[in-house]
Amino acid sequence: MTPADLAALLAAVTSTVVRDHGLDETLVPDSVGVERPRHADHGDYSTNIALQLGKRLGVSPRELAGWLAEAYAGADGIAKAEVAGPGFVNLWLAAAAQNTVIATVVEQGAEYGRGDELGGSVINLEFVSANPTGPIHLGGTRWAAVGDALGRVLGARGAAVTREYYFNDHGTQIDRFARSLEAAAQGGPTPEDGYAGAYIGDIAAAVVQQVPGVLEQPDDERVETFRSVGVELMFAHIKESLHEFGTDFDVFTHEDSMFTSGLVDECIAELKANDKLYEKDGAWWLRSTEFGDDKDRVVIKSDGNAAYIAGDIAYIRDKRNRGFSLCIYMLGADHHGYISRLKAAAAALGDDPDVVEVLIGQMVNLVRDGKPVRMSKRAGTVITLDDLVEAVGVDGARYSLIRSSVDVNIDIDLDLLTKQSNENPVYYVQYAHARLSALSRNAADLGLQPDLANIDLLVDPAEGELIRTIGDFDEVVATAASLREPHRVCRYLESLAGAYHRFYARCRVLPQGDEEPADIHRARLALCAATRQVLANGLDLVGVSAPERM
Repeated sequence: MTPADLAALLAAVTSTVVRDHGLDETLVPDSVGVERPRHADHGDYSTNIALQLGKRLGVSPRELAGWLAEAYAGADGIAKAEVAGPGFVNLWLAAAAQNTVIATVVEQGAEYGRGDELGGSVINLEFVSANPTGPIHLGGTRWAAVGDALGRVLGARGAAVTREYYFNDHGTQIDRFARSLEAAAQGGPTPEDGYAGAYIGDIAAAVVQQVPGVLEQPDDERVETFRSVGVELMFAHIKESLHEFGTDFDVFTHEDSMFTSGLVDECIAELKANDKLYEKDGAWWLRSTEFGDDKDRVVIKSDGNAAYIAGDIAYIRDKRNRGFSLCIYMLGADHHGYISRLKAAAAALGDDPDVVEVLIGQMVNLVRDGKPVRMSKRAGTVITLDDLVEAVGVDGARYSLIRSSVDVNIDIDLDLLTKQSNENPVYYVQYAHARLSALSRNAADLGLQPDLANIDLLVDPAEGELIRTIGDFDEVVATAASLREPHRVCRYLESLAGAYHRFYARCRVLPQGDEEPADIHRARLALCAATRQVLANGLDLVGVSAPERM
């Protein structure tokens, strides 16, 4: 019985109890909330439904809890129910009911943890979107890991997800990049507002190799060559780095295309016609305060050039024209103002502002011995995706970036991530999977196979804890998708690995010495097979490998 199954059962029993006492059963929710108590002696699960309903029904919560506990105790699959505190009901499941989770996992395999509550959602997930003027830095690397994991989690719950990378290749930063390449190719100093780092020299040399006569071209033509060829070379490097990091995109959209396609002009004309733009001080302003923004935004500057938001407005229209029902933007810590800005832009276009969802990610710091690390070989003082992968590997880098909420700054300890010890979170989880794989191989050598026929023999507290933790996986994934928090999957995996290690230390899985194989061994092998499957499923959701040997 999974927590979802238990919640539905309790709802049905609660409705019956409320009705039998002549009370309004329409107040009973379709699903009763359950949670795992912190202390094992408080039951397998607990519910506070009596506290939620008591006052609304005109009954003392503790009295209602007493009625419910008596009825719950008589329900199929529940061994015992007791009232606790002001109105909690603690529940103990019957072993046979609890252990059906094992069969469910074994039968569903890689599909366990997947659902369809987001079916019909067509989501555009835009993340990383770094300027094509240098390698991906550490903040962008965090989004590369978290964004990819979020896409996997949303897809696991039924959404159709398109991963999109928006290249900011329109504006002054590209001009500075081109001038920096030109200066490097000519052996000159980096322009005052230009880009530094060994990668600039590498790309400049590659441009000269690709266009041998570039340095003899007229000034404007030469700069344009360094711009166009240099951006493509940088773009190619970024794509390659992301691919090697396990993050691939379905669509790459260039900001410049919003302008060259005429979509920016089209949106501006529409906003003017609908009086959503007004002229002031020679510029055109969006009435964004009418849609919840903190101030009106300049769309066309007084010099006639488009402000950055002009491309944003067109980009929202472009995404909606392509049929996306939800547009998720994953942006850095310095983009907090974009939340109201982008929603206002959608509303000004006559759309529901909630088709735009903005997630803000905080900073990442690399530390060693508690001190900041400056380790980039390619980009001056900037730490890049390539630097991090070189230091700790893809799995270590991805997992360490995903396992914390993006709402908080994180420090990544390089010494910790290079250790193969239980202190290393990714190693701790992967080792559990490798240990289970070795156990499966050893069992096969003994001629032993998992058997679901006797899983009701699994009554040890450590077995129960592991089974209940396995049963939590579906709800964890659903919550991670709903809240856009893939770090919940990592934290769950660490909890599952811990439950497995405690089980293994307490419960002998394979016969020892001359001991004859018994039904308990086969039942425990089934529990181990389910654990291994859930670990693999969870690691796949965060794009981290599930090794069979370590």
